[in-house]
Amino acid sequence: MATSAAGALNAGGRVGGRRSWVRLLPFFVLMLVVGEIWFLGRLDVVKNAAMVQNWTSSHLFFLPVSSYTWSETVKEEEDCKDWLERVDAVDYKRDFRVEPVLVNDAEQDWSSCSVGCKFGSFPGRTPDATFGFSQNPSTVSVHRSMESSHYYLENNLDNARRKGYQIVMTTSLLSDVPVGYFSWAEYDIMAPLQPKTAGALAAAFISNCGARNFRLQALDMLEKSNIKIDSYGACHRNQDGKVDKVQTLKRYKFSLAFENSNEDDYVTEKFFQSLVAGAIPVVVGAPNIQNFAPSSDSILHIREPKDVSSVAERMKFLASNPEAYNQSLRWKFEGPSNSFKALVDMAAVHSSCRLCIHIATKIREKEERNPNFKTRPCKCTRNGSTLYHLYARERGTFDFLSIFMRSDNLSLKALGSTVLEKFSSLKHVPIWKKERPESLKGGSKLDLYRIYPVGITQREALFSFQFNTDKELQIYLESHPCAKFEVIFI
Repeated sequence: MATSAAGALNAGGRVGGRRSWVRLLPFFVLMLVVGEIWFLGRLDVVKNAAMVQNWTSSHLFFLPVSSYTWSETVKEEEDCKDWLERVDAVDYKRDFRVEPVLVNDAEQDWSSCSVGCKFGSFPGRTPDATFGFSQNPSTVSVHRSMESSHYYLENNLDNARRKGYQIVMTTSLLSDVPVGYFSWAEYDIMAPLQPKTAGALAAAFISNCGARNFRLQALDMLEKSNIKIDSYGACHRNQDGKVDKVQTLKRYKFSLAFENSNEDDYVTEKFFQSLVAGAIPVVVGAPNIQNFAPSSDSILHIREPKDVSSVAERMKFLASNPEAYNQSLRWKFEGPSNSFKALVDMAAVHSSCRLCIHIATKIREKEERNPNFKTRPCKCTRNGSTLYHLYARERGTFDFLSIFMRSDNLSLKALGSTVLEKFSSLKHVPIWKKERPESLKGGSKLDLYRIYPVGITQREALFSFQFNTDKELQIYLESHPCAKFEVIFI
């Protein structure tokens, strides 16, 4: 019995010992895990530290608001700016100062450009673009022409796209890179007026007598309406055509600027030479010719044959009323409209340079669309206020400036003020400054005409695009992070 009790006691002791060990087992396991973690951490502490540093740098905008503290609003905005400028900064794969845009099959006929740009032949190298069709898919095909699409069907934008051209350069302001006839350098538009000594009321220089519009019909109808016309061209010639056109036009009160087709934006030297001469243009041509007028009452437009009689009466009235006639030419003394200046200023940058800017911009945009491209927040929200990071450049230039706007002042007026302040602080000189006539250069103060998203056409930018409300701007900025704008100064 005693033995049995002793055996029972011993058995109970072994069971109790095993139970104690089982209770201590989790403690020993925990100690083992901690020790292993410490040991592994010591093996590669430098590497792990670098890994943490890289992660926090690339994902900094996910850190909680509590990680940042500011004592005042100004300091908060400054720190947000510094942070955004750092995390939004991008080193693009291609530096165009080192690797310029290469355009094949053309001679370089301009002197400078805001982006690296070379025209010519490049043996052993793949050009970015070529005039005509390219056999290399890495080289974009460019179509360039200043002729009317009514005579050259490939100049129609839709036709050019269907034929495979990726970039179209025509007189249309809807084309990728417009190539208009307008230019401050080409035409002395603000040349002073000369006495109107011609015996006839109007002059005409029309040599293509097979035009596909009604211009010859309009000429006949004007003459039948008792408008005396001196014709120097092959059509209806009644004067010696061997004359200087502009100098001749200066003696007439009116110039028949009759184009060979009625096509939007197709406005040739006939119109601009009339402006130089100070002879009121009587236009048959572009339906949107008013967009090209230096002032609202500076031209007469024959839209269709039935308009001829009323235009003829207007010509007679102006010719016999010096005050009314001079009113139509007041832009020669007061300066043309802002819209006219903004239009002609486009040509201050050579079309070949604008082509390179277009190509370089597309290359950057393609890189930004790559899934592996750096993620940029472009906005910083702290203490209930958001700072937006935008980008702006002057039309005709390549590089962008950083612009910052606060959510509590996100308005159209604020956008304009912020852009002006930024460019003014850098003493920015508009790109057209060297091209404009002296009387239109103005002072050092910048005047803002348009702000529009990069990528829209010049017809939209100049004549139709606008954010109608502050809310539209806010929606646009939210849906277009890192939004890029172009600016037109006048």
